[in-house]
Amino acid sequence: MAKSNPLNPGKAAPKSGQYRPAKGGNETTVPKGTKLPPTPKGGPWKLVDPSKNKSGRG
Repeated sequence: MAKSNPLNPGKAAPKSGQYRPAKGGNETTVPKGTKLPPTPKGGPWKLVDPSKNKSGRG
């Protein structure tokens, strides 16, 4: 699992990949630069699986 700092909903995703709510829930795919949606239980998102493309690596 990739380590990342928590990202608040409404912030732009710094990398493309799978994001999971920090308080639990389903993962969602978010492209780089797209605003993160609200989480079901409130709280931030964490990047758990970066995309295997140029956008996810950097």
